[in-house]
Amino acid sequence: MTAPRLLVPLSLALLAACAQQPQPNVELDAESECPKRLQVGQTLTLTLPSNPSTGYRWRVQNPASNVLKGLGPEVYSAPEDADIVGEAGLSTWRFQAHGAGEGHLILVYQQPWASQVQPVQTFDCKVRVD
Repeated sequence: MTAPRLLVPLSLALLAACAQQPQPNVELDAESECPKRLQVGQTLTLTLPSNPSTGYRWRVQNPASNVLKGLGPEVYSAPEDADIVGEAGLSTWRFQAHGAGEGHLILVYQQPWASQVQPVQTFDCKVRVD
């Protein structure tokens, strides 16, 4: 076979292989995007609206540690054009899928000193890792 005749099938095979690779980073910012399916090794970035100036914070209640591994603490970011003190921003967490199985990633939005009071909001996402 000539080189050009080999090049076309080889190129198609490489394209097909690349198309089947999972995205390295999966974004999640709403409970409506759940359940989430990941591959081992993928990174899940969770971003939720937050306003710590009110005293309320998101707390990871269940990190789904059987399938996810936390990649650091929460990172809070305020909007770049925030002209008002106390304006809401975003809280972000990163997790890596480390084991096959299913779990529930659960976060609650409440005042840390009032843990006996029901959370104002709960984020519950079923995660499946293959």
